[in-house]
Amino acid sequence: MRIPRIATLGVTLALALCLGAVSLTAQAQSFQPVERQSLDRIVAVVNQHAIMESELAERVELVRSQVAGQDQGLPSESMLREQVLENIIVEEIQLQMARRAGLSVDDTELNRQMRAIAESNGMTLEQFADALEADGLTMAAVREEIRREMLMRELHQRQVGSRVNVSEREVERFIEQRGGGVGRDQARQMVFQQKAEETLDAWIQEIRAEAFVDNRLSNSR
Repeated sequence: MRIPRIATLGVTLALALCLGAVSLTAQAQSFQPVERQSLDRIVAVVNQHAIMESELAERVELVRSQVAGQDQGLPSESMLREQVLENIIVEEIQLQMARRAGLSVDDTELNRQMRAIAESNGMTLEQFADALEADGLTMAAVREEIRREMLMRELHQRQVGSRVNVSEREVERFIEQRGGGVGRDQARQMVFQQKAEETLDAWIQEIRAEAFVDNRLSNSR
């Protein structure tokens, strides 16, 4: 049984899937490169990889654009920056692991995913590309973000999927808790999803603790 698609740190795939509900203009704002200051600075180091202030600023703006127009509040500026930076750190740890493991995303599968996203929004792939371009985005940038998302999903499958097992007793207990109103196969899948999410969370905490991380944003407080 494959682990479910659990929300990871990449955000572009989720944004693209929501094009029908969120304006492309808002999407464009989220992807507009933040103007680099003449003197960029390192805000964190993950093993030997530096994360720059400009990258953090772009991701913070992306979060703001995601919640724009929604009835959701944001934490303070300092807290938001810390939370976003932590997400970038954990994402980078995973991508480094994926590269070391020799994982990659096949272009054919990536194209299939891109086509599925376009179709989910009632567009052909060409129309989807035109819509992105009209709002200042590039298909290449979106493809790369989706590739990263898919790469982490593959890593999760390898690292977490093999750790999750569902016993018959767990299935029976779940059905009993639901008053018998769920089929056995559905119950097994729901138990599996819950255990996979818990296992993924624990694994992420594990690799975060093992990595060398110099969070200069936190250290500067």
